[in-house]
Amino acid sequence: MKQSWIRILSATLLVGCIVPRFVASQTMQAVQPAGPYARIAIMRAVDGHGVEWEAGYVRHLEWHRQAKDPFAWYSYSVWASSEHQRWIIYATFGHTAAELSNPVSPAEDERDNLINVLPHAQFLGNWVYEFLPALSRGNGVPTPTLRAEYTTVELNYGAGKAFEAALAAEQSKLQAETLWYRLVVGGSAPRYLRIRPRASLANILDERADQPLPEKLNSLISKMTVETLNLRPNMLVNVTPEPTH
Repeated sequence: MKQSWIRILSATLLVGCIVPRFVASQTMQAVQPAGPYARIAIMRAVDGHGVEWEAGYVRHLEWHRQAKDPFAWYSYSVWASSEHQRWIIYATFGHTAAELSNPVSPAEDERDNLINVLPHAQFLGNWVYEFLPALSRGNGVPTPTLRAEYTTVELNYGAGKAFEAALAAEQSKLQAETLWYRLVVGGSAPRYLRIRPRASLANILDERADQPLPEKLNSLISKMTVETLNLRPNMLVNVTPEPTH
């Protein structure tokens, strides 16, 4: 009897050690978006201002925390790119139109931006995208992994419906998180964005053969750019990075 109780106690302690880790992982995956819209923007340092730019941006993000901004803000540095090397992409996902229309303290936000960021940065794009669940695997809010593949697809005029139909037909083959968005505001349309959050560059490279666009889409595409991003843990608001293994 004594040995039976020891075995039961040991099993209980083992489960107690395993379950919290599992629950924590599930919690990070369980962010439920309120709406389909994402705001994504990009900036770079003015020449010679790299250190000041990063420090000022970190100070500005602290303003968002102090202002109790409810948005989750992601920041990525562009690691592999022919056009945007070392630039910063910042974004917030999973919003309704009403939420994006009513950010926290916009006048104070702009004032802090003018003090801390604008003297050292050049803003080069600001877009609103709509998440497309029928083309994707995931809920539109990227898992905050240390890496992400960032693919921008520009189509020939009028090709959007055919493009989406072809991707929807392939959606069931997706094996890992793959998020597609359609440009709504901020640039030439039709334009689409694919984000594939991954734990490492090796994951991205190992999966490249599984993630090509269907060949029948080639005639619809005018330009496609594939870049690799690094999550910036010191430049996040209300976002907890996935733990490394």
